[in-house]
Amino acid sequence: MNKEKQKILINFKKARSLTDKLISMVEEGEYCIDIMQQNLAAVGLLKSAHQMLLENHLNTCFRQAMSSDNERLQQKMTTEILKVNKLANK
Repeated sequence: MNKEKQKILINFKKARSLTDKLISMVEEGEYCIDIMQQNLAAVGLLKSAHQMLLENHLNTCFRQAMSSDNERLQQKMTTEILKVNKLANK
């Protein structure tokens, strides 16, 4: 596993840990603001992982597709990027 994917995996594991903590916090009736702060930390980790995944994809799969002569593949990759970007901005 390369260095970039290791960083992504670390972010996902940290977010999973925070999610478990959030569940406990809600079950135990902890203060709402404290829960929201932890939730934002988890969201930040997931956004960071998303950004790293996108960068990795653009630098590998997308770049390879764009340098090929396969116009159908190029269009597919472009459509996928636009779709993911749209979902990320909701």
